[in-house]
Amino acid sequence: MSTSPTADDPTRPQPLHRTVDVVVLGMGSGGEHVAHKLLDAGLEVAGVEAGLVGGECPFWGCTPSKLLIRSADALAEARRAGHLAGDVDVRRPDLGPAAARVREANHDWDDEAHAGPLLGKGLDLVRGHGRLEGRDADGAVRVRATTSTGSVLLTARRGVVLNTGTEPAVPPVEGLAGTPYWTNRDAVALTAAPASVVVLGGGPIGAELTQVLARFGSRTTLVETEPRLLGPEEPEAGDLLADVLRTEGVDVRTGTTLTRVAHGDDGFTCTLTAAEDGAEDGAEDGREATVTADHLLVATGRRPLLDDLGLETVGLDPAAASVPVDARCRSAADGVWAVGDITGEGAFTSVALYQGALVVQDLLGTATGGPDTHPEEWGDYRAVARATFTDPEVGAVGLTEAQAREAGIDVVTAIADVGRDSRGWIHGAHGLIKVVADREAGVLVGATAVSPAGGEVIGLFTTAVHARVPVATLRRMHLAYPTFHRTARVVLAKLGEAGV
Repeated sequence: MSTSPTADDPTRPQPLHRTVDVVVLGMGSGGEHVAHKLLDAGLEVAGVEAGLVGGECPFWGCTPSKLLIRSADALAEARRAGHLAGDVDVRRPDLGPAAARVREANHDWDDEAHAGPLLGKGLDLVRGHGRLEGRDADGAVRVRATTSTGSVLLTARRGVVLNTGTEPAVPPVEGLAGTPYWTNRDAVALTAAPASVVVLGGGPIGAELTQVLARFGSRTTLVETEPRLLGPEEPEAGDLLADVLRTEGVDVRTGTTLTRVAHGDDGFTCTLTAAEDGAEDGAEDGREATVTADHLLVATGRRPLLDDLGLETVGLDPAAASVPVDARCRSAADGVWAVGDITGEGAFTSVALYQGALVVQDLLGTATGGPDTHPEEWGDYRAVARATFTDPEVGAVGLTEAQAREAGIDVVTAIADVGRDSRGWIHGAHGLIKVVADREAGVLVGATAVSPAGGEVIGLFTTAVHARVPVATLRRMHLAYPTFHRTARVVLAKLGEAGV
């Protein structure tokens, strides 16, 4: 962690009670953005952070994982050379160069590059655990920050911005507690691939890290309780990804629960139980199977960090799973905003930054009008784009087919095979594009692109969903040939055949 002087540096006398315009509680991506913009506008801002300024994304999430993924992708491309350009010797892959790039990018888990610029602008940075502590006589919101040297009371004249983020959610599996299991934080800090690993959880994090470790030579078993990978996404996407992982040697166990863990000198022994209705490549229905591995990586989602946050002191529910916000990211408590994962609007850095901009706009009064007069200037989550950076990537936006039907929309869907289109065949790609349309409105409400660069391909559909571009207009667009985007013309033509 950075050792740069901060506002609570014990080498400098600091008042135990300080009053500022805004307190940002949690300095992840969204909070960091808010602090920068408010400081630029001349406001007095205090930031409270118990970990590293910058949060999960630059140190353990987005950046380090994508560095590992890029290296693993390069390995996979080299292995495809036998089919495309002749044999290349990749029998001894080395995670070392990728690990070095991770440490270069995040400065070996030092946050000076994030904290320094904020301190230079005058941020009052308190390193410690922050907790809401009600209001003073004038209604200003108070935050108590507990540090290694004591505590500081911060009073926010204008309000508090909550951005406390999430942490790995660890399931209550028998025998798991107390074992040296890994989370994503351990995985991105590896300098060598393990001989064998069981990955628990087939969501984006589990799927991405599974493919990385398998490509670097680890014997990998992926265990997912749900019937398919990437459960919230389109079922076709999860099924296709599972097939790809299996062809790369991963033992994928869907519909399978980790029921018991034992750890000893020989590593982990994992007892798996298949669902009663069956599970592909797992144990027989309802019966147990045992898998052993050197390591166990738990990637079963994230839980919001709302514990001991003092929500009840400002009238918010401390037992809630999130802090609901309105279009301006205001919570139900006057003078309290929230951004990022804890709002439940999408656990993505892009959402945190988007919401941070809304908070700045609201606090500075830079919008043209209120949310009723200019709704386009405020929060709109119809077209939240997301990507899982497996190979192929899984890009998605808006509603899945199931979500659209649940919302009562008259749904029309279409699917096209990326591998059968020109660029896909040239590349040797596996993938698909699926679109979800509102028949009555004639617009897309969701789409999924499983494809090389699927996170980029989805941009076309993100624009369509966000701007409610008529499907008829999309069909008339010019798409460069040959690109992965060209598969869009096939899937849009199928919608036309269905009357959309």
